[in-house]
Amino acid sequence: MFEGDITLEDSQKNYMTDDNLRILNAFRLMDDDFMNLVFNENYEAVELLLNIILERNDIEVKRVEIQKEEKSPVIGGRSITLDIFAMDSTGKNYDIEVQRADRGAGFKRARIHSSALDSRIMKAGQDFEDVDDSYVVFITENDVVGLGLPMYHDERVILEDNRLANDGSHIIYVNGAYKNDEDPVGRLMHDFRCTSASDMFYDVLASQVRFFKETEGGQEQVCKMIEDERDKTRIALLFENIKNIMEETKWSLEKAMSVLKVSDKDRATLSKMF
Repeated sequence: MFEGDITLEDSQKNYMTDDNLRILNAFRLMDDDFMNLVFNENYEAVELLLNIILERNDIEVKRVEIQKEEKSPVIGGRSITLDIFAMDSTGKNYDIEVQRADRGAGFKRARIHSSALDSRIMKAGQDFEDVDDSYVVFITENDVVGLGLPMYHDERVILEDNRLANDGSHIIYVNGAYKNDEDPVGRLMHDFRCTSASDMFYDVLASQVRFFKETEGGQEQVCKMIEDERDKTRIALLFENIKNIMEETKWSLEKAMSVLKVSDKDRATLSKMF
């Protein structure tokens, strides 16, 4: 079940508060949580995005997953989460990320995402030259490179003669601040900045945005997602507080939770985190 789906238990709760609806109305595709909802299992939307960015018209998407965790094979290593993972009909893999903060859109982060894709597509015994190409697409709210261009392609080159290495690893930065309604990338980024479906160029995107913003069923899913994110933040803060208390007082987990009067539901969640 997708995280935003409504269960029988959820149906008894009121997620559609005025505060949540205000947040929903301000959401854009440039907000990664909302983008994930719009693109979840939406093959047509992912195909549109990839064909525009890669300047093609023949990409057929066969698999789409959101918030796909790629665990580090090293004990204690950091895992990463892919916003949108997609696979096309030829087996090529794509990672699509939306990044609003410039700090989170650095070249080294893209390198790690590219490595994660490569590690998952390499099969045992496969010849290195037979590995499929991989694509990491970072859609950034600002022009992080600063040249005023719609896109930037990060490819490995042989420095001595400026020749492409052609190793099959492709990293593309899409400038979310780019404005040009005559250019497909410009229209796409326009749609990513829109808060209203009626202002969007691409129907395949507008129809999903309209569903989540203008229908009761869609609004319920988004408002539940907002509450879920609030709860995750609350639990993360509670976890840090309990950890600090345990370190300072040498109390057990049970005693720390009892002193803080942690609910039974939160106890079950927190016990799995320690």
